[in-house]
Amino acid sequence: MKTAIVTDSNSDITQEEAKQLGIRVVPMPFLIDGEQYYEDITLTQDEFYKKLLAGDAQISTSQPSTYDVGEIWTELLKDYDKIIYIPMSSGLSETCHTLTRYAETEFPGKVYVIDNQRISITLRQSVLDAIKLANEGKTAEEIRDYLLATKMQSSIYIMVDTLKYLKKGGRITPAVAMIGTLLKIKPVLQIQGFKLDQFAKVRKLAEAKKVMTDAIAHDLDTRFKDLRAQGKMALAVAHTMNFEEVEIFKKELEERFPDLRVVHVDPLSLSISCHIGPGALACAAFSVY
Repeated sequence: MKTAIVTDSNSDITQEEAKQLGIRVVPMPFLIDGEQYYEDITLTQDEFYKKLLAGDAQISTSQPSTYDVGEIWTELLKDYDKIIYIPMSSGLSETCHTLTRYAETEFPGKVYVIDNQRISITLRQSVLDAIKLANEGKTAEEIRDYLLATKMQSSIYIMVDTLKYLKKGGRITPAVAMIGTLLKIKPVLQIQGFKLDQFAKVRKLAEAKKVMTDAIAHDLDTRFKDLRAQGKMALAVAHTMNFEEVEIFKKELEERFPDLRVVHVDPLSLSISCHIGPGALACAAFSVY
């Protein structure tokens, strides 16, 4: 039984990387001033940020069409028996729910849409785990069960450099944004499988990194204590147009947690980036197969 692995571009896996890994990546669509673009197909990271930084561009995310995804599934099922599709967390988009219903109706018993509750660097790891399981000869059902059993074994913490885009997206009020900007507040957000939530407020980058690192340390000492002892935890860092600082942060995490590997250094998914803007810095802890 051959199982195909499919994800979307919220996994931070590029189209070129997908070819090397032997998987398919569905590009997430974006609407910019009414025109539709597809991540890593007709819209690069650089082009996205140029439009975002223009200031007056109206940018919003959208779900991939069921028709387009269905075409990919139909094509793959010519060579594979079943498909594991791992989209971004249902807590951050309706895409997962929409495609779950579509798979159950149009591809029953052939396509499993996995609500793995992850995004970006943590979703990338889920995809890599699924590939490894498939290469070991595990069935689609076994891969599905593993991904569901481990779906809450991750934490992401994100420092936001500007309140502008949180205000623009309606996540904070203009008044809160104005006060926060005057006080030079840098919010630290978290994703614990579901929504993007507030975690802490700081004023300096050094404070933000300490808050995030301490939060990861706490998770590793509590929720993930047994997994860490078993050597099943890893770390990753991510950013939005913050290339120099992310490498510094990576080294700091390696020094703080010498027993763990920092396995990914990625740009954050554009679906998150459009809400938080450039200059963000993130770290994550997650289980690995």
